[in-house]
Amino acid sequence: MLTDADRALLTAARRATLATIAADGRARLVPVCYVVDPHRATLYSPLDEKPKRSQDPLELARVRDIGRDPRVTLLVDRWDEDWTRLAWLRLDGLAALFRPSDPGHTDVVAALRVRYPQYARQRLEDRPMIEIAVEGVARWSVSD
Repeated sequence: MLTDADRALLTAARRATLATIAADGRARLVPVCYVVDPHRATLYSPLDEKPKRSQDPLELARVRDIGRDPRVTLLVDRWDEDWTRLAWLRLDGLAALFRPSDPGHTDVVAALRVRYPQYARQRLEDRPMIEIAVEGVARWSVSD
């Protein structure tokens, strides 16, 4: 499902835009950090300690949206002034909370800290994160 080129774009990108479905049916977009599972078509986005309206991650709008409707889309793009390098990847999937007690949570926290050194000072091991199981992929690049 995820090609080597998809994984390369996901690895090179520093952030993505997560779209959830708000209660009124509108798309709710938020920029997120993430890591990709090296063995499965699954991504993880932390509910980190950066300032938010609520410090309780379960009160975040994106978490409430996923509780109502787990369908999400993640958009990653590569922008360049040289338009021959433009590319994007749109991943449709189902999201769920990935809790600290879930198997593999510690490994995902470690991977997030390698990818984003800023997380060394945050207690991600105590916080849930969003797990996205990719069900569909759309991709585009100038070279396609």
